[in-house]
Amino acid sequence: MGNACSNHLGIPPAKGPSAVGCTDFMMDHTGQGSFFRLYYPCQESETAEKPDWVPCREYFNGLADFMKINRSLSERIFNHLFGSFKIPAYMDASFKSNGKCPVIIFSHGLGAFRTLYSAICAELASQGFIVASVEHRDQSASATFYYREKTESEKANQSVPKTSDSAQDNLVKEWMYYRTLKHGESEFPLRNKQVKQRADECILALDRLTEINSGRPGQNVLQTQFDWTTLENSMDLCRIAVVGHSFGGATVIEALCKEVKFKCGVALDAWMFPLDDEIFARVKQPIFFINSEKFQWAGNISRMKKLDSAVIQRKMITIRGTVHQSFPDFTFMTGNWIGKLMKLKGEIDPELAIDLSNKATLAFLQRHLGLEKSFNQWDPLIDGLDDNLIQGTNITVLQSAI
Repeated sequence: MGNACSNHLGIPPAKGPSAVGCTDFMMDHTGQGSFFRLYYPCQESETAEKPDWVPCREYFNGLADFMKINRSLSERIFNHLFGSFKIPAYMDASFKSNGKCPVIIFSHGLGAFRTLYSAICAELASQGFIVASVEHRDQSASATFYYREKTESEKANQSVPKTSDSAQDNLVKEWMYYRTLKHGESEFPLRNKQVKQRADECILALDRLTEINSGRPGQNVLQTQFDWTTLENSMDLCRIAVVGHSFGGATVIEALCKEVKFKCGVALDAWMFPLDDEIFARVKQPIFFINSEKFQWAGNISRMKKLDSAVIQRKMITIRGTVHQSFPDFTFMTGNWIGKLMKLKGEIDPELAIDLSNKATLAFLQRHLGLEKSFNQWDPLIDGLDDNLIQGTNITVLQSAI
């Protein structure tokens, strides 16, 4: 399995003072439940394993569907290119923090899933945050799963294989794959419905974390080794932010509108199309747009600018030499020419790009969550003060479009 040149490729390790653990949480088992990968500060571990970046082959199948390529062929290609990569976090390692952790809910982009932004999520966890990376069930993920209860005939027929990672023997794993637009279907109604569901799923994840924090973790359908009781009273629920990429960036705006517990939002190369125009005036929290140089266009930027405010801080920077895929982990996993051919890499070193994005994010979070950290050393990045940054946008937007 894997990639011959992965000795110098791979997801960069987190730079913060804490080691990073991760675990998966699903409650309840149905498609209406909450499913996320949790990243958190942990104890250093000699024994804990780093999990596979892509959890299982069904996710490769989902990526193939999303990219409209043959499943069996693409599974071999993906497995060769990406199969050996690990996430820079220890699976189910013991939680350890010096104080209460601020909380971030992270929303993935179209065709992605919960593990594909581990460079960002692990970095935030290494800096003392608890981060829940939601896997959306709105059919915008390339793949996800839930469980249904066995039928009477399935219970009677014991030849149906047991689901190894499910807590109950009476459940069957059901996969849900990316839903493509039907021929002649209008895109906005679908995406608008999805973005509303996604925001609800972000809020539900926060509700689950709130229960865990209060010592009522409920039952995790997935049988992990992680001890959820160690998270009791571990979270600073006055300091909560929402972060997301692309469709997840739109989800950030929708979630801020729906839930005032989110004190601020960071939208990474946001795709603004799914949002209703009328919600812009209703968002009252600070927002930070961090854009790539190659993805944005005037119509999208003009929708971001509808959130400009004289009284609420709304910031925008653009990272030079970046592409839309400079934010997910894919950008670290291919050599230069394949990366550029597949538009996974821009002109800038991907580690430098993600480092700028992460530091600017941390400075913004310190400012608006009232953290007592040293992230304010990166305050100039919020204003685009760096040779690799553009203040605002590189896109010309006519005033009449705003």
